[in-house]
Amino acid sequence: MKKSTLGLILLTSISYGYEPSPALVNYLSELKIEAKKVNPAFTNFDEKQGKEIFFAKKMVDGKEISCVSCHTQNLTKQGLNVKTNKTIDPLSPSANKSRLSDAKEMKKWLKRNFNDVYKREGTAEEKGDVLTFISKN
Repeated sequence: MKKSTLGLILLTSISYGYEPSPALVNYLSELKIEAKKVNPAFTNFDEKQGKEIFFAKKMVDGKEISCVSCHTQNLTKQGLNVKTNKTIDPLSPSANKSRLSDAKEMKKWLKRNFNDVYKREGTAEEKGDVLTFISKN
């Protein structure tokens, strides 16, 4: 493992309060590169902005929804999909160790959930902000 990657993992684990998965660290690095291409002034992901995105309410099919509609305000608790009525395991990696541990799953669910709530794919910066918020809660 490169020293820079190891350093990033150590710094990230201090700021997150837990040790993030290598998949999360690598995916956030990819998103950071994408975000910098779009906005050269971009420096880092913002937990507060991620929270705003997560709690933002949008009208979809005549109903007001947000990420919280299915995942609840407490990410350590089980949620319920409002369309399928299926239970959703806690989103917080502090309550569910498998969360944010597989980049393919993160990409799949971010794409699907941004589309469900925002009717579009999220930007790299938005995805990174949301992942940062989730990982710290």
